[in-house]
Amino acid sequence: MYSEKVMDHFNNPRNVGEIEDPSGVGTVGNAKCGDIMRMYLDIDDNGVIQDAKFKTFGCGAAVATSSMATELVKGKTVEEALKVTNKAVMEALDGLPPVKVHCSLLAEEAIHSALWDYAEKHNITIEGLEKPVNDIGEKEEAVEEEY
Repeated sequence: MYSEKVMDHFNNPRNVGEIEDPSGVGTVGNAKCGDIMRMYLDIDDNGVIQDAKFKTFGCGAAVATSSMATELVKGKTVEEALKVTNKAVMEALDGLPPVKVHCSLLAEEAIHSALWDYAEKHNITIEGLEKPVNDIGEKEEAVEEEY
């Protein structure tokens, strides 16, 4: 059902915790399933993500996608991190069951939410970044139709 990578990131999640005084923090959830994901980013003066941490309340797939998302954004510029999609998270985990695709969307939105917070704190605009949603339920239905 789950790939070895999903199980590894669930059993041994990377980057769990909080960043003290983060450059950006974003919280998103899914009212349908009850998953909540908070992502913290530490971004240097050059716009490079030095560290990423998360706290997630949810199923194993939510923990695994959070863990993988933090791994994918570390060392990337803000613009590169914005391009980390739910598909990229799923591919890095060698796939997710269709009923768990929404977890990867949660990870993508958590990244966007943290980047939005960073942009607001620093009074900057990140090209292509849209105001994130707090509840991914609306976006979830559109994504599920793709699979």
